[in-house]
Amino acid sequence: MISPLAYIHPEAKIGENVEIGPFVYIDKNVTIGDNNKIMPNVNILYGSRIGNGNTIFPGAVIGAIPQDLKFRGEESTAEIGDNNLIRENVTINRGTAAKGRTIVGSNNLLMEGVHVAHDALIGNGCIVGNSTKMAGEIVIDDNAIISASVLMHQFCRVGGYVMIQGGCRFSKDIPPYIIAGREPITYCGINIIGLRRRGFANEVIENIHNAYRIIYQSGLNISDALNKVETDVPMSPEIEYIVSFIRNSERGIIK
Repeated sequence: MISPLAYIHPEAKIGENVEIGPFVYIDKNVTIGDNNKIMPNVNILYGSRIGNGNTIFPGAVIGAIPQDLKFRGEESTAEIGDNNLIRENVTINRGTAAKGRTIVGSNNLLMEGVHVAHDALIGNGCIVGNSTKMAGEIVIDDNAIISASVLMHQFCRVGGYVMIQGGCRFSKDIPPYIIAGREPITYCGINIIGLRRRGFANEVIENIHNAYRIIYQSGLNISDALNKVETDVPMSPEIEYIVSFIRNSERGIIK
């Protein structure tokens, strides 16, 4: 299961049933779980932590030092969960002193050429399209879909169950359950098809829609709009998530 043409540092920890192709480089201070498939020419560098059942395609680089001039060689990690598909030439940098960890959760698909910068946090069940670039300390909540060639500014957050159109760039937060697109990026309605596919009840979808009608179409400022949502829309975990996300947004939300 391990090619004789691969290099594995003697201090690396490799689990059971791991397939490692030729010209793979695995550094010291690396832990790899069970049932992973690591294809040729993958680099897994110092500080990488990889769970179980992942498939890593040729040319991926995990755990490279951050592209951050403030980095001074501090101990940090790049942590990947279970059952992810990490396609060709994906780069996932390890953390800095800011947070110490870059984290990619479980059951994600990172398509070819995706870059995950230092201290980023990607949740579970996300799809990230080809050549999308995520700057340092971003957060992507669970089940988000980000299309190809999207540019995500440092410190931004993307809410769960969103759909972001290909080629977008943004420097503000994108709240949950919506479609975002156009240039400059704007709110384009809620992600109805995505929510139905995920099993959201029609009543819940309608309440989400009503909340965003107030937030984006009432003419109220954000603070007053959120107060009105809490008064006029039946409270549920989904509505609480929307209100909390927007209230706690440090960069503000897209228009």
